[in-house]
Amino acid sequence: MAADSAGQYRAGETALIVEVPEAEPVVGSWRERFDASVGAGVPAHVSVLYPFLSQDRVGDQVLGVLGELFGSHSAFDLRFRGCGRFPGVLYLAPESDDQFRALTLAVADRWPEAPPYGGQFAEVIPHLTVAHGQEPSVLDTVEADLSSRLPVTTHVSSVQLLVFDGIVWRERADFALRPPRVDAGQAALSGLPS
Repeated sequence: MAADSAGQYRAGETALIVEVPEAEPVVGSWRERFDASVGAGVPAHVSVLYPFLSQDRVGDQVLGVLGELFGSHSAFDLRFRGCGRFPGVLYLAPESDDQFRALTLAVADRWPEAPPYGGQFAEVIPHLTVAHGQEPSVLDTVEADLSSRLPVTTHVSSVQLLVFDGIVWRERADFALRPPRVDAGQAALSGLPS
């Protein structure tokens, strides 16, 4: 998520994200310096869809549909092995990003009135923002430090719905992804039922 050009979010905005707490020890100090969203309470994350529906549209029915939608997608492991850039932005690039793209597409298909990033970009590239609004030399310094501290790995098992209350972003709901399926061969080796 990124603040608008005025550096502010709007009260009642919502976002669907995947928190990545395992990245905080690696990116936290850089995010505190160079990512304005930290001051609004946004953790290290990869956005699934921002902005989502306004808070007044997110009632029990929408929450139920989100639960079903995310519950139909399997949990997955994720690795951040390198960095990527947009103009003025440095981010950790998830490897592979297919699962994130599938989650974003599923939500955007269900709610076409809420395209990712307001429809600003033809292609949505999943990423974990570390720094934005900085000169290339600053991004070079941050990237050099991060490169020596990667990879970061995480297990993605849920998607969080955040709401901006006018001061900070707060978690409103957490939607579980379906546990990965274990095939019969893996089950036999692990002693688990298939």
